[in-house]
Amino acid sequence: MRAVVLDEDRSLALRDVPEPEPTAGQALVRVRAAGVNYADVLIREGRYPQPPPLPFVPGSEIAGETVDGRRVIAFVRSDGGGYAERAVAERDWLFDLPERASFEEGAAFMLAFLTAWIPLTRQVPVHDGARVLVTAAAGGVGSAGVQVARALGAEVVGAVGSEAKLDAVRALGAEAVLYDALEELEPFDVILDQVGGDLFAASLRRLRPLGALVGIGFAGGAWQPVDPALVVGRNVSVVGFYLGRFMKLRPEVVRAAAGELLARWTAGDLAPVVGATFPLEDADEALRLVAERRSTGKVVLVP
Repeated sequence: MRAVVLDEDRSLALRDVPEPEPTAGQALVRVRAAGVNYADVLIREGRYPQPPPLPFVPGSEIAGETVDGRRVIAFVRSDGGGYAERAVAERDWLFDLPERASFEEGAAFMLAFLTAWIPLTRQVPVHDGARVLVTAAAGGVGSAGVQVARALGAEVVGAVGSEAKLDAVRALGAEAVLYDALEELEPFDVILDQVGGDLFAASLRRLRPLGALVGIGFAGGAWQPVDPALVVGRNVSVVGFYLGRFMKLRPEVVRAAAGELLARWTAGDLAPVVGATFPLEDADEALRLVAERRSTGKVVLVP
């Protein structure tokens, strides 16, 4: 079969590789679409906190069909494998793809929405009428965060880095602003941030008392130190969420959240935004689009 391989020199190449063989409790999935995530960019660049050994087939989420014809969304093996024509997934991490959904939508859904849904429903539950700021709001996780917060009854503002992305946020029903306009806005109850860097630390001053800053990524640079005196003095909190590790530590919570999200998607409350699709042979360009933060919605590879 064909698969995208990340070599020791961190170059990508489309190659013929042996087909993976499922073991007990696993299923072989014909990949019809694979989601491209920022974690894949970090692995490619050697900046992922828990780097896999190279050579490596990237890709942690897919949509496709099992050998018996079941249409599924799946998390693939912990050592990757999604950027391929076929992949192995644990049966515990297979979910039915909604009937009317495309495979591209399926590959764009689960990781992005879980990353927003779990913190906004478990760690800092969003209440009706809350003011929520979502940074990097036009991307895959950002567009999911905007939708989740709105579905929970919040008043949502989405912040982006360029005027070209403003309409993508407005199309989701949120107010859209550029980062340099944030200081002019009323403070927030919750800030869902995947930018990190200086923006993360500065966001503490944009919270209402009892507000919470949720760190879910650092696409804009490493997190800056946060002064505990500022947290205590402003009566705010800082929390973090890392889905990959949480799946290992609390898999039952993640599976329950996945069921809630699929029900919301089926009911029409949520929907993945597919921003761009690429064939496997253009995986390098797909990753570059995500790395340079030029994408709106989720980027997907199609074998």
